[in-house]
Amino acid sequence: MKSLTAVAQPAPGAEFLPAEPVSPLVAATANALPMQDNVLARARAFSVPLIAEETLDTGENALVHADAVAAILKHIGGSEAMQAAAYLVHTSEQLNKPREVIGKAFGESYAVLAVETVALMKVQAQARQADAGHLVDDPATQTENIRKMLLAFSRDLRVVMLRLTSRLQTLRWYAATKGPVSPAVARESLQVFAPLANRLGIWQIKWELEDLAFRFLEPDTYKKIAKLLDETRVERELYMVSLRERLESELRAHSISATVAGRPKHIYSIIKKMRGKSLGFDQLFDIRALRVVVPTVKDCYAALSFVHESFAPVESEFDDYIAKPKPNGYQSLHTVVRDEQGRAIEIQIRTQAMHDHAENGVAAHWAYKEAGTKGYAGVSATSDYDAKIAVLRQLLAWRKDMVGQTQDSGLFDDHIYVLTPNAAVIELPQGATPVDFAYSVHTDLGHRCRGAKVDGQMVTLNTALQNGQTVEIVSVKEGRPSRDWLNAELGYLVSSRAKAKVRAWFNAQVMHETVSRGRELVEKLLQREGKTSIRHDDLAELLGFKTAEALFEVVGKDELSLRTIENILRPPEPLQPDDEFLLSRPRKATEGSGKGGVLVVGVDSLMTQLAKCCKPAPPDRIGGFVTRGKGVSVHRHDCSNFREMCARNPERSIDVEWGQPTSGQRSTEAVYPVDVAVEAHDRQGLLRDISELFARDKTNVIGVQTQSVKGTAWMTFTVEVSDSGKLAKVLASVATVSGVRSVRRK
Repeated sequence: MKSLTAVAQPAPGAEFLPAEPVSPLVAATANALPMQDNVLARARAFSVPLIAEETLDTGENALVHADAVAAILKHIGGSEAMQAAAYLVHTSEQLNKPREVIGKAFGESYAVLAVETVALMKVQAQARQADAGHLVDDPATQTENIRKMLLAFSRDLRVVMLRLTSRLQTLRWYAATKGPVSPAVARESLQVFAPLANRLGIWQIKWELEDLAFRFLEPDTYKKIAKLLDETRVERELYMVSLRERLESELRAHSISATVAGRPKHIYSIIKKMRGKSLGFDQLFDIRALRVVVPTVKDCYAALSFVHESFAPVESEFDDYIAKPKPNGYQSLHTVVRDEQGRAIEIQIRTQAMHDHAENGVAAHWAYKEAGTKGYAGVSATSDYDAKIAVLRQLLAWRKDMVGQTQDSGLFDDHIYVLTPNAAVIELPQGATPVDFAYSVHTDLGHRCRGAKVDGQMVTLNTALQNGQTVEIVSVKEGRPSRDWLNAELGYLVSSRAKAKVRAWFNAQVMHETVSRGRELVEKLLQREGKTSIRHDDLAELLGFKTAEALFEVVGKDELSLRTIENILRPPEPLQPDDEFLLSRPRKATEGSGKGGVLVVGVDSLMTQLAKCCKPAPPDRIGGFVTRGKGVSVHRHDCSNFREMCARNPERSIDVEWGQPTSGQRSTEAVYPVDVAVEAHDRQGLLRDISELFARDKTNVIGVQTQSVKGTAWMTFTVEVSDSGKLAKVLASVATVSGVRSVRRK
């Protein structure tokens, strides 16, 4: 067939490179499908009527493409069963119920493989369209998410093998037809598929994907390097054949059983090294390269010693990956030497076991589903579990190669990858819903979310999404989240980020209501006081707040008494000339002034005022301080403010005591304001319970200030009492309220 002829040809620019050995992985993967009689012929015959006239998105004929993919699989050792799957993948796209039809004709394993591979193809096609149309804000993030999505689909290596070989054939077709290649296809091949092939040990596909993708992305650079290689091709190959035979013969003469082979060098790896080390083409050491395979580790070092004795080693270019393996387990000795003419030669020395690991890794475990304990290609798996772990480790190592992450143990179980209508890939936790998706795209879209379409079909908002689905959100112009979304039993939200966004919205609404209430209270107060001309920000600054919003918030929470604001709004009366006169301490008892020269509070016409800082009440021990224009300020003797004022102005202190009303005065019992401080565990109804207790004890509360921080509430109650001694009973009652930790008089 025409397509098979094309496949058999090497990649353009690589015709001078030696062929790679077949990876045992391929045979292992191929045999993962159940064998049936004439399955390849039956699959092709089944597919021809459906795909012979169909054209793929790339422009290839679907049947010719399937023929070529089957040929690639055969060339690298794939079984007829795996080749048959190449036809069924494209055929399933033409069937209304592909899983049922293919399952009935070929078995469930083939049906699942076809459906899963088509799903991945569609996802990647959408992502490439978004890349090509510049619909993605961050291409680097998009590429990373495509890698993650590929991993999510890669539990079955058969899907990966079919996608790798299909992409290789597509690149070969572009090269053969010389048609324009989408940069998105080339980048995806270089950044996603080639690294995966490399990590899985499928070297033939890896290097050809790299070289072809690089050729399409940077054609001028590719041609330049190819020309430089081709100019020295004949001379180099003759020299390497001679050198290989000489080295192998001399090693055997020194009792070292060695197999020496030329190591292929590919254009992409050459340009990558030139750029990575800022080298010119003539400075590359490994244009001429040999690989030496020996039986034992001891022989590795013996061969190295002989090589260094026979050639001049370049000391800076020696690496011992046997003593210190690479993180992926790779082991080998790498050295660079120069021959008699000064030509650099790179030589790798390893055992056969090291070589097998370098070529194939643990990739043969990919066939764990059908391999059982026998294994494939000489690689044994003691159990399905052991084989599966090996597979997952290899995939996770590939992802770490790409993104440098070290904690990916939950990759498959914890995340899914879905697409926006513009084909941007979104990472979500397993079990995520359309509401999670909406908040992941944009917070505002989450708030306005009212419905969702998944793959074009309307679904409920608590539907669990699956890998590769395209999700479209139905939204309103202005909306708010529903409190039901925070109900875990209803299953609307799984993502912690989305839950936090919803909670933040409702918290903001509560704050808005609190600020509105505080604003209303402050504005009413300003109206009563006739101070509406005062700017809110200026008032906030006077009270020690940065903004008016902060002031309204504490007022709305009842954490700041309006009386405090009233005191700020009411300036002191202007001083009169007589106010400058200082009342002097009486030196002798005078009529009507009490007894013993002591000013009696509440008696005679002398002006006294109770200090607000300590709020004294009978029978507290008290002292007086003569103020300017306000008479005598009465403080508790233990008041820190009183002690400080007396220390500064001792001549202004005066003895005072509580007086008793005379027969001509009203018999109504005087009351005094006292502050009570309460510390308690914050809970709903706490303020109500304490207030009710004060009411039962017939204690009038004239002011409350509250503050709550991290579950602890601090409250200050201003109550009216006739005797501070009677306050102890009230404090004892408050201490019995649930949640109260301490209660005291301030």
